[in-house]
Amino acid sequence: MGKLYLVPTPIGNLEDMTFRAIKVLKEVDLILAEDTRTSAKLLKHFEIGTQMHSHHMHNEHQTIEHILQKLEQGQHIALISDAGTPAISDPGFLLTRACVDKNIAVECLPGATAFV
Repeated sequence: MGKLYLVPTPIGNLEDMTFRAIKVLKEVDLILAEDTRTSAKLLKHFEIGTQMHSHHMHNEHQTIEHILQKLEQGQHIALISDAGTPAISDPGFLLTRACVDKNIAVECLPGATAFV
């Protein structure tokens, strides 16, 4: 069984990206991004070549089952938002809840958040 990682991204300053977040993004099988155009800049800056797919409020209902299948097959997937921690005010809540319902591990990395 794979794992879903919720990976915070910087809010305004790329230097706020953590070493651990970079490591996870380089090691996972797939990155789900709220906006691939915005995330591509981040990934390029940190020389992260992991495959990226779009995951946002307009497609998350249609893509959840496919993502869950990948996780059940043992793939590790990272979810990132445009800025901050995903799933608080960004797409990701539905996927996270579905993972919990199916006993798929979810790990939330520490980092930038717009929560406070």
